[in-house]
Amino acid sequence: MHPLQGSLFDQSPAAGLGELSALERTELGQGAWVDLLPGWLTGATALYDRLAAEVPWRAERRPMYDRVVDVPRLLCFYGEQAPVPDPILATAREELSAHYGPELGEPFRTAGLCWYRDGSDSVAWHGDTIGRGATHDTMVAIVSLGAPRALLLRPRGGGASLRYHLGHGDLLVMGGSCQRTWEHAVPKTRRQAGPRISVQFRPRGVR
Repeated sequence: MHPLQGSLFDQSPAAGLGELSALERTELGQGAWVDLLPGWLTGATALYDRLAAEVPWRAERRPMYDRVVDVPRLLCFYGEQAPVPDPILATAREELSAHYGPELGEPFRTAGLCWYRDGSDSVAWHGDTIGRGATHDTMVAIVSLGAPRALLLRPRGGGASLRYHLGHGDLLVMGGSCQRTWEHAVPKTRRQAGPRISVQFRPRGVR
């Protein structure tokens, strides 16, 4: 297991959730927006350790040009009928659904987990446009556990990027047209980077 040096401010073994009323929204234009709440989930270091040890992580390979390459991160996906791997994640999904329900019009239903083991793990520029995200406004809520890593956003087609350093229980929600009009990425880094687990909650039919 890839070791994690936890935050000095997040050593509680019991996970808990803060108030979503403290979210701060940034309007990106073209109907896209991002909400941010640092440290929403407390006890994130202990939760990271549990997920790293207990989730049935898998490595994937995907075709790229004329060859098949390893996906540079480990993955696990929990569909609508699958119980998520820790009770606090079920509570987090319920609270996010209650908070965003009037705006989203539906609950969050799935949970995708990505394990970035070190700075060589990454995800390229993309939007979550498999399914309804390609044509409809939607939301993707990300809870970050472990060491902070940069998550970048830029307008689709290129342009200046925004940078968020997410870890230690931070919550970031991409909403509105964000998946269609913006892209996001977790780039590789040559700097020393500890491991991070990203938990993504999505509505039905969005990947």
